[in-house]
Amino acid sequence: MPFLGQDWRSPGQSWVKTADGWKRFLDEKSGSFVSDLGSYCSKEVYNKENLFNSLNYDVAAKKRKKDMLNSKTKTQYFHQEKWIYVHKGSTKERHGYCTLGEAFNRLDFSTAILDSRRFNYVVRLLELIAKSQLTSLSGIAQKNFMNILEKVVLKVLEDQQNIRLIRELLQTLYTSLCTLVQRVGKSVLVGNINMWVYRMETILHWQQQLNNIQITRPAFKGLTFTDLPLCLQLNIMQRLSDGRDLVSLGQVAPDLHVLSEDRLLWKKLCQYHFSERQIRKRLILSDKGQLDWKKMYFKLARCYPRKEQYGDTLQLCRHCHILSWKGTDHPCTANNPESCSISLSPQDFINLFKF
Repeated sequence: MPFLGQDWRSPGQSWVKTADGWKRFLDEKSGSFVSDLGSYCSKEVYNKENLFNSLNYDVAAKKRKKDMLNSKTKTQYFHQEKWIYVHKGSTKERHGYCTLGEAFNRLDFSTAILDSRRFNYVVRLLELIAKSQLTSLSGIAQKNFMNILEKVVLKVLEDQQNIRLIRELLQTLYTSLCTLVQRVGKSVLVGNINMWVYRMETILHWQQQLNNIQITRPAFKGLTFTDLPLCLQLNIMQRLSDGRDLVSLGQVAPDLHVLSEDRLLWKKLCQYHFSERQIRKRLILSDKGQLDWKKMYFKLARCYPRKEQYGDTLQLCRHCHILSWKGTDHPCTANNPESCSISLSPQDFINLFKF
């Protein structure tokens, strides 16, 4: 029988069964070869025990192969219900508590990224998990995290939208993994170190693919954005909530650059994201003695969090404590379930599982 040490993958030692019990049989190359096998056991018994040894070694090899396949699988773990009951303690009816990893597995994030209203919400949630909550996920949840991230990257590569958003997500994840891999001896990550190194190489490959994207001009020859009246162009630009998008839009054409420098446009953007008190603390004057709202916006964005707005969010029912996407049916006993639901921001979703 093989003797397994602390590491089950070690080759172990060969033992033979004798009348006095099991005794170790050393290899001939080690210099301690037992010359008389008959003094321990018959040749038939010795060959029989060696057969058991080889079978055990085959089981260990198959286990290593299975682990390698599991680390590379693309299978998503689905559940029939698209909601989850959030409980933080044991009651007479329920024992245990709900974890972030369990919620991440149960809620349908793979389908949510295909919905444009939920895409930014899921990406922001992935970014928050990558920053500080990756180690709180179970092994299955970490695998689902990488699978969902791969679907997000493939979607962006296909439709060539939200490129900068995914670049920032990948950079955040790679930075966090660089820190966690150095502490892998403290069991901060689930899985083999080689598996995580492989995932980091995959992230670098995705970043390279995003950097190599060439935006193709559509073949449509009808009315374009620059053909609209200036008042409509300015009205549309006021709907952009990120100042970096305004800067990028101003680089398309000289006329758009003039509109993107409009002081009123940047003033409304500052007032949308930040409070009056925050704005008063970061006043910047231009050479003409006027407030430079564009410079103030980027300075405020470095000092304070910007306001987040999403087309669709996760909903928490205050009556039955069930978490689900808006419009998902769940077993609620309230007379008016819609009035009991509250919207959760990505940070609220993370805080829900902090005990």
